[in-house]
Amino acid sequence: MRRLVTVLGLVFAVALAVQTGGAQAPYYAGKTIEIVVPFAPGGAADVGARFVAPFLEKHVAGNPRVTVRNVPGGGSMLGASFFAANAKPDGLMLMCTTSSTVFPWMFGHPSARYDLGKMRVAMTMAFGPVVYVSPRTGVRKPQDLLRPAEPLVYGGIAATGSDLPVLIAFELLRLPVKVVLGFEGRGPIRLAFERGETNLDFQFTPVYLTQVVPLVREGKAIPLFTGGVPNERGELVLRDPVVPDLPSVFEVYREMYNSRPAGPRWRAYEAAAALTFSYGLTWWAPEGTPEAALRALYEAVDRIVADPEFRERAKTVTGGYPLRRGDQVESGVRKAMRPTLDVKKWIVDLLREKYNVRF
Repeated sequence: MRRLVTVLGLVFAVALAVQTGGAQAPYYAGKTIEIVVPFAPGGAADVGARFVAPFLEKHVAGNPRVTVRNVPGGGSMLGASFFAANAKPDGLMLMCTTSSTVFPWMFGHPSARYDLGKMRVAMTMAFGPVVYVSPRTGVRKPQDLLRPAEPLVYGGIAATGSDLPVLIAFELLRLPVKVVLGFEGRGPIRLAFERGETNLDFQFTPVYLTQVVPLVREGKAIPLFTGGVPNERGELVLRDPVVPDLPSVFEVYREMYNSRPAGPRWRAYEAAAALTFSYGLTWWAPEGTPEAALRALYEAVDRIVADPEFRERAKTVTGGYPLRRGDQVESGVRKAMRPTLDVKKWIVDLLREKYNVRF
């Protein structure tokens, strides 16, 4: 009898545990997720983070509150270092950023006090750049950039940031461009263009579609080309399907010089563009984030991309680029952060010799 009581007690305990586990509240129930954006308001990371935030509130199990916090400065290194120092491994603080944060870490910049190699990828969203120019330059098509009516002035954040593939494109196309760096984000850069302080700019599609297209309609900006997207072999030769009326860098080079781009400049452009465009926006979680938190975010991505409201709004905000689960892209992100030695050397030499970057 005593043994029967013991067995029945164990059965009851297991049943209670299963019942309790089944009724356990979702990981994020009653919590707040803070998303750190290491740029000033108005840039692609800020627009993307604020666009996705309400859908995270809607689709993360437990419906947590989601807030966005801008921490600009140092070409995004200040905000990324803040995130690394303050984010606890509990999934309650994420960072949404671009390759402006990745490149300084890759190349060993002393102000990059964070280690992306140890962080987890929660989700990513691709995007593309659109290069555009002021009408006062006299430029109406990409070939005109070789002979502008006034000197070309480009504003950027940092040579080690998401400006890098565009700066390499300028080198590849042999464009006479004066580069002014030090802006806190692409939002301030766009405003400088509108004020006439610069006359050549690029914005990623989330900003181009929402804030630059109105300038194009008003005749205040002329779009010229995009970064391109890869074909099935990974070659960056196709047009961006979000803005298919504009040529890619590959097409512009071929039109300008009657040949296919090749050599170290082209390989460096492809490498920098893959990281900047294919994984354009990346939401990072701290090392040690619980699997329950990551799984909740991964599963939320599935629900977000299936949400008709998200798909409809994404057409005008992001162009419809896919939002992807971190567990499906993390290995690709890590591979992209490890360029070949010859490409890395070419880029480092460019940064050191032309932009006075010291590693």
